[in-house]
Amino acid sequence: MTAIYKLPLVLDPQPEGGYTVTCPLLPELITEGDTVHEVLENVSDALVAIIETYEDLGRPLPSVLQQVAQDRPFWLETVVAVP
Repeated sequence: MTAIYKLPLVLDPQPEGGYTVTCPLLPELITEGDTVHEVLENVSDALVAIIETYEDLGRPLPSVLQQVAQDRPFWLETVVAVP
């Protein structure tokens, strides 16, 4: 079963195109992508790597990693640009 985590993400548009992504509550999470769709895929990959690293080091996951119950709705906050 896939785990779902609730994390705030900051997408910073880059002058050459694409986005750099960070998480204010999880400084280890830094990635990038050319599109928002690609960014979200890369965030998922980065989060898997971070969780694996914590497990390998025998460290507990940061409390900011809030796992969301899959059978309950959750709030997804986003910014939408309108021309």
